Amino acid sequence: MQVSDHSSRILAGLLEARTGQQLTMSRRWRIETALGALLRERGIPSLDELITVLVMGAEPSLATQVVEALLNNETYFFRDRSPFDLLARAALPKLAQLRQSTKRLRIWSAGCSTGQEAYSLAMLFAEDAARWAGWTIDIVGSDVSESAVRRARDGVYTQFEVQRGLGITQMIRWFEECEGGWRAVEPLRRQLRFQVHNLLEPAPHPGQYDIVLCRNVLLYLNTERRALVFDRIAGGMASDGWLMLGAGETVIGQTRRFESDTAARGLYRLADPIIERRAAVRA
Repeated sequence: MQVSDHSSRILAGLLEARTGQQLTMSRRWRIETALGALLRERGIPSLDELITVLVMGAEPSLATQVVEALLNNETYFFRDRSPFDLLARAALPKLAQLRQSTKRLRIWSAGCSTGQEAYSLAMLFAEDAARWAGWTIDIVGSDVSESAVRRARDGVYTQFEVQRGLGITQMIRWFEECEGGWRAVEPLRRQLRFQVHNLLEPAPHPGQYDIVLCRNVLLYLNTERRALVFDRIAGGMASDGWLMLGAGETVIGQTRRFESDTAARGLYRLADPIIERRAAVRA
């Protein structure tokens, strides 16, 4: 199945218009793999034929399916384990002190894909139950993909998926076998809320998140949209909260809204408003 430059450009434009994500030249090799199953399901013989149907606009649902197929939903439990260790070591003990009066934490897993990151966070708290006894832990997972959010809400994963990042003890403790694979147990699921959300929009209700994880999403956005996403995240964070990005992402040169936490490398804090204003004046 050949992908013409014309087809690639139209598909890239559709993805960017719907999600803000770019389908760069280095990622366009994914088009054939991503859309092959959809073409067979719809009985469409080629990508050029698919483009013709999309341009005619006769099947609006097809455009949604194409965008869903082109999104990169790669994720797994406790992905790159060290970030979760950093949260447990640096951010959560501090928040336990800061929120002692309310005993409530709000966490946002932005771009959560099929939910493994959010469930990993829930396990992090559940495995330290003594510290968090009596607390309300709200974890919101969001993604631009409707199909990914549906899967996250179901909390059902295949044998392969549930073993990625989990040891056998965690797997047996937090998942129960069901039709179609393994389902997260109810105590985990009740801590989580999932919703469809585009990072270019304001943060999900209720905002004032103590921790925001936005990992391996900004890589797919251009500079202007990255700056907008940082603004959206900043607008939804508690003033003393933390932001975590992916290993290949940074705030440096991208935004003035955040700065590195010198005491916890790998985490970011909201920049001091006075310093931020002075930097803007100098610019």
